[in-house]
Amino acid sequence: MSKIVYIVGELNPDAILSGPDVKPEPNKEKLIEHFELTLGSSSAITACVLARLGVEVRFVSIAGNDEYGRFCIEQLNQYGVNTDNVAITEREKTGVTFSLSNPTDRSLLTYMGTIPLVEPSLIPLGEIAREADHLHFGSFFLQEGMKPHWQELFRQVREKGVTTSFDTGYDPHERWDRETIASLLAHTDYFVPSETEAEHIFGSSDSAGLMNALPEKRGLVALKRGSEGASLLEPSGTWIHAEPFRVSPIDTTGAGDSFNAGFLYATLHGASAEERLRFASACGAMATLRIGGVKGAPTADEVRQFIAGQR
Repeated sequence: MSKIVYIVGELNPDAILSGPDVKPEPNKEKLIEHFELTLGSSSAITACVLARLGVEVRFVSIAGNDEYGRFCIEQLNQYGVNTDNVAITEREKTGVTFSLSNPTDRSLLTYMGTIPLVEPSLIPLGEIAREADHLHFGSFFLQEGMKPHWQELFRQVREKGVTTSFDTGYDPHERWDRETIASLLAHTDYFVPSETEAEHIFGSSDSAGLMNALPEKRGLVALKRGSEGASLLEPSGTWIHAEPFRVSPIDTTGAGDSFNAGFLYATLHGASAEERLRFASACGAMATLRIGGVKGAPTADEVRQFIAGQR
């Protein structure tokens, strides 16, 4: 039987401008190599990649009653993600992110629109407690309406046996909310930040410094280190490291979200800690070989073939 994962998150498209030089310069017109309008947002990309891997995914969100909102819902459905719990509003336009992407990194410009409007009234708590194996959300800092409520939501679903995870994303206000996140970690099974995000939140991303800065009560921490691979900190304090896959990136958009999906898939299917990191890292590496976060997302068998080929 397929595992059921609910993902509560922001929903918006990405307009991706990519090439070797995408940095704007005042009073100049520059040409880019590629343009793509694709499904964006950390939560939605994770949802689509996870569904493509073979998990039953149900998405909870809100979008504007406009072309971008309809585009996002159509994309989710195309990848097999259930959108029964995606609300439509006239209050705001659907948010959008412009991604300026080169082969090694990307810069993001986001119009918030409906992105911060997810709130507790939209979340089918009883349904999640009754049906879900796991609950995940992304973009802690963008989902402003949910910041005060994640801890209670996680507490309630964990009492029903549902495991939990989240990814912070980058804080555009650079406040980092360390105390709120530290409190939330007490109710979180899997915390999946990037190395940069962990360093901003907790003041360190090296093994010893981060372990000392994290709250004592926490679950697993899966740390995304980009070209340096990935690391897993177990509650006991043991670190496990995974070497990176060597690829020639085209676009890094959604690589971290694909890592999240791979980590959740491997975890839900009983993989060891080392196998989780390896599978997640492969999903992240494969994401850099396509433009956008979801187009061309692999099946679980394709990920395994990629891992075997890299060996």
